[in-house]
Amino acid sequence: MSHIVDTMFPPEAEDRGGAATPLLAVNGLVKHFKAKNAVVRAVDGVDFHVAKGETLGIVGESGCGKSTIARLIMQIIAPDSGTLLFDGEPVGSAALPLGDFRKKVQMVFQDSYASLNPRMTVEDTIAFGPRVHGLSHKAAVTRAHDLLHRVGLEPSRFAGRYPHEISGGQRQRINIARGLSLEPRLLILDEAVSALDKSVEAQVLNLLLDLKDEFGLTYIFISHDLNVVRFMSDRVMVMYLGKVAEIGSSEPIFKKPRHPYTEALLASMPSMDPDNRTQEAPITGDPPNPINPPPGCRFHTRCKFVSAICANAEPVLHDVGGGQSAACHLANPQSGHPRLAAAA
Repeated sequence: MSHIVDTMFPPEAEDRGGAATPLLAVNGLVKHFKAKNAVVRAVDGVDFHVAKGETLGIVGESGCGKSTIARLIMQIIAPDSGTLLFDGEPVGSAALPLGDFRKKVQMVFQDSYASLNPRMTVEDTIAFGPRVHGLSHKAAVTRAHDLLHRVGLEPSRFAGRYPHEISGGQRQRINIARGLSLEPRLLILDEAVSALDKSVEAQVLNLLLDLKDEFGLTYIFISHDLNVVRFMSDRVMVMYLGKVAEIGSSEPIFKKPRHPYTEALLASMPSMDPDNRTQEAPITGDPPNPINPPPGCRFHTRCKFVSAICANAEPVLHDVGGGQSAACHLANPQSGHPRLAAAA
């Protein structure tokens, strides 16, 4: 397959900012949706970065803002405030127009069928983007066939088929091929394997890892499945009710979470060990209404370590060492949480 890589992706990827500059830096991202006489605070001040060549996993309960962040990054919806820097350049600026940015960042959606045009063949689906961006019909079709090879689908069998004629796993491979057709540097995967059965899921995950190494890609991987996130991610960002609860390297977060919400999420992971049975619910209740989130720490209504300070003062992300930060008063020795004073 080496000829495919040579003709499609140049060995030296464009790198304006250098290795130390994050590929993507998100600062103060806010998105509120108006609903009749109320405002839904879907994303409420989020900061993070994604280094070049890494995979950032984003986890959290439904409604925490994961998919909204993905759509804000892609500029499918416009943020109310906040900035996006791609390789050090502001997105939408003269240095990085939106059209150029969208060639460098692509997205694979959860629903493999709904994200494909039912009236377009597999070949046309993958070739469409390159043709829009100036590639000749012949070159775009050649690229589509090369990518079908790379995702494990024989072009002679699949190029002329329509989405309803192929399985869910095959459709998701086509969505991945389409995402790679513009030679992006960042691929956002929004629950890209959650609708697949486990055997197909494993194949697609291994495919994604192979493609990442082959093409020098950077991933943002959004999922509910913590085992999958642990397998795929270099760093993990835990979201709760529109805010970042914890962020850091994958293994430290999975081995020693510093936010009670992260701890509860990890405790809810199914275990095959009969000696490691869940004796009590790791977390109770539903997340509060994002229309009227609680003051202070948004998790305090469900937290077993809650105190008065949690309801009155909003915690900020505090560096706890090892590249790990948590937005919890217990993670900050100077917060004044009574449990810290009792332990001193």
